Amino acid sequence: MKLLEIHGSRGASTILIGESLRDVRKYIPTEEVVIITDANVRHYYSKDFPPCEVIEIGTGERIKNLDTVQGIYGKLVELEAGRSSFIVGIGGGIVCDIAGFVGSTYLRGVRFGFVPSTLLSQVDASVGGKNGVNFGGYKNMVGVFNQPEFVICDMNLLRTLPEREISCGFAEIVKHAAIGDANLFTYLEEHCEKALELDIEVIEKLVYDSVVIKSSIVNRDEREEGGRRKLNFGHTFGHAIEKTTGVPHGEAVSAGMLVASALSAKRRHLEAEEAERIEALLKKLKLPTRLELDVERVLDALRKDKKRKGDSINLVLLHGIGNAVVEKISMRELEAVVNEII
Repeated sequence: MKLLEIHGSRGASTILIGESLRDVRKYIPTEEVVIITDANVRHYYSKDFPPCEVIEIGTGERIKNLDTVQGIYGKLVELEAGRSSFIVGIGGGIVCDIAGFVGSTYLRGVRFGFVPSTLLSQVDASVGGKNGVNFGGYKNMVGVFNQPEFVICDMNLLRTLPEREISCGFAEIVKHAAIGDANLFTYLEEHCEKALELDIEVIEKLVYDSVVIKSSIVNRDEREEGGRRKLNFGHTFGHAIEKTTGVPHGEAVSAGMLVASALSAKRRHLEAEEAERIEALLKKLKLPTRLELDVERVLDALRKDKKRKGDSINLVLLHGIGNAVVEKISMRELEAVVNEII
């Protein structure tokens, strides 16, 4: 087992990579525990849950909203959960986002931790202290920055994931390597097959190295006022693609990284060979690099992106694999590029 720490403004978060869900009780500081999970995770792993109350929510992006949060508040009130209660989110990114938001706001905040059950949530959603829900068609529009006390990354939970879900997680690992670690990128290129097979040594290294990159960025910039923006590589386009096509987050980010890479190459920041390496790696990991898109709808979603400021938007580009920069680009230029590339 390997440990990492993130130091946030409201406390520290310990990330335990290789720990087991069965041992989660060791990290919960009270007997008053409430688990938030979804039906799928409960079906497969409820036998490993600690004995406590369980609140089950639905699945899919459509339930990541304030209506779901309100329902959980009501159940917590029924359970007479108080300020000494501890919330554990066990599930994928949607469960962790909702559980973190509920934990941060119920009774002005109670303590909480995560056991992410998908590769995507282990390397991204559960790490970094962003907790939020969608509102009015806008992704993650309502939320808070608040660190979970612990994040347990149990590799065994990945065994029940469908292949498509595993590939989605690799999109975020590719992102981390592309923005911060050229050696990790090369390692992933060389170990693609074993990674897809969830070889324990390979997958633990990939999760650990990804979390090292993300945690080091978050430790320097918890509230996304500077360097943390680099974690949005591929996400500005990705969120627009996700919103307009309904494809899973990882697949949308994969296509988004291709657009951002092409723009980086167009601006002569990234060598054409490096852009080709990124595309080849995504294909090896069974991720899409081209999607059927309605360009006008994508552009409309980009105009509504919360990172937009006036007639420009901050975009993450690559100055070589392993080196990301944030550049301001006008909406006019962005629209021209999207029309050309897509």
